[in-house]
Amino acid sequence: MRKSHPIRRVMLATAATVSGVVLLLSLKPASDPASASAAAPPAAAAQESPQGGTGGAQASDQAGTVTGAAAQTPYGAVRVRLTVSGGKITKAEAVEAPKGPTSDEKTALAVPRLNQAALATQSADIDSVSGATYTSTGYKKSLQSALDQVKKGSTGGSSGAAQARTVTGKAEQTPYGAVQVRVTLSGKKITKAEAVQAPKGPTSDDKTALAVPRLNQAAVASGSADIDSVSGATYTSTGYKKSLQSALDQAG
Repeated sequence: MRKSHPIRRVMLATAATVSGVVLLLSLKPASDPASASAAAPPAAAAQESPQGGTGGAQASDQAGTVTGAAAQTPYGAVRVRLTVSGGKITKAEAVEAPKGPTSDEKTALAVPRLNQAALATQSADIDSVSGATYTSTGYKKSLQSALDQVKKGSTGGSSGAAQARTVTGKAEQTPYGAVQVRVTLSGKKITKAEAVQAPKGPTSDDKTALAVPRLNQAAVASGSADIDSVSGATYTSTGYKKSLQSALDQAG
């Protein structure tokens, strides 16, 4: 009988060992917990702020507009309106400015720059625009008037000029959807009411179309949330009145 050579036996044993290792590796799961967790996106990154979330809604609800007193110049009046959110100016615009053959060019040159400066400084301490001194001076006076109103937390003014602001009430849930009301006020008087949210759907659309215009008119007429519900749209009416009261509470 022929005996195996010792070197050959060692080589065969080594080959068997390598085959066993390869077999074990092939049976190992394709991914382990560490690699799986690395591949999965972080939970925080996958989450998004829900629409109507407390933070975003609150900031939106606190936004309003304030119009300064008209400041007279030799070429016409200048009046500035500010949009304010959380005490910060988010928009500045001249709702009245000098007009005429000469003034139009100066107004077109000065007003955009003055608007930008008001946003940048958050005050009336802004530079006049060269070549439009009168317009700049009137702008700054009206801007300061609007800022004074913001500080006082009121849209009233001794000048008697019309001042307005908008306030949005909380979204009130109903069995058919949310109702949210926005009001425009001059002083403490409601000059406009509108539903920025209302129930939608096959059944709700007709009721919303019926109820909301009447509720808007009633809010302006009464100047309060003490208004009658619209027959056939009880849930919408109830939600409307609650959101309207919320807006009025914010307005003070």
